[in-house]
Amino acid sequence: MKAFVFPGQGSQFSGMGKDLYEEYYVAHDMFEQANQILGFRITDIMFAGTDEELRQTKVTQPAVFLHSVISAKLLKTDEPDMVAGHSLGEYPALVACGALRFEDALVLVSKRAMAMQRACEMQPGTMAAVLALPDEKVEEVCKQIADDIVVAANYNCPGQLVISGTISAIDKACVLMKEAGAKRAIKLPVGGAFHSPLMQPAAEELREAILATEFSKPQCPIYQNVNALPQTDPEVIKQNLVAQLTSPVRWTQTVQNMIADGATCFQEFGPGDVLKGLIRKINPEIETK
Repeated sequence: MKAFVFPGQGSQFSGMGKDLYEEYYVAHDMFEQANQILGFRITDIMFAGTDEELRQTKVTQPAVFLHSVISAKLLKTDEPDMVAGHSLGEYPALVACGALRFEDALVLVSKRAMAMQRACEMQPGTMAAVLALPDEKVEEVCKQIADDIVVAANYNCPGQLVISGTISAIDKACVLMKEAGAKRAIKLPVGGAFHSPLMQPAAEELREAILATEFSKPQCPIYQNVNALPQTDPEVIKQNLVAQLTSPVRWTQTVQNMIADGATCFQEFGPGDVLKGLIRKINPEIETK
């Protein structure tokens, strides 16, 4: 069985999508449609912008989404049996399985980006990667900081877990993680505490937009971040998308569950190949493309 997977924020690079735009009429039309929907020429920044320009909140998430959706549409050789996406990647995954129209998903992604930016401005926060420490130990250390907010945010693969919270809590946690035996605990160059309780204002803002958007029953299951389980009920998918902003991304568990349910090949669509690397660490024997 074939699984399609889609990366999240952080996989962007200058020049992304330019080859698709120039080579395929369908890609050209979809990119131009996106420029109209967003109200600015995101293609100019994607194709020739600086890294700093690409890191703008209103650019990054739509850019990764666009590259992922268009890549899957043009480069797939057959239909998926299951799909999943890492954080933002859930939105192109929903397009790939037919649960969301391209246009509707792009509008939601843009609203999501701006809501997250506003939440970051309300309550500054950050994230850190913890390497070579068991997940249970990372969770235990986070709980030790009871007077502040720090939580496990991204279960990326065994031995790689990202934590999220206030800047002061992350600083404390990094020290404690190293004392507990972590090989490294490194703060990440991100603009906020994503997938933590600090994103609650963004979740509330996004809820209205998601509930107002028409979702269809997907043609195959989507394994969602919040519980790593397959889902085909549009109403549950909506609720999980809202909860995703304040809940951890359970990527390790997602890949394990997809393999247990019959996935034999994972194909990544979007900029970069970070998910293929994580999947190989989760299960070195599985085929990736």
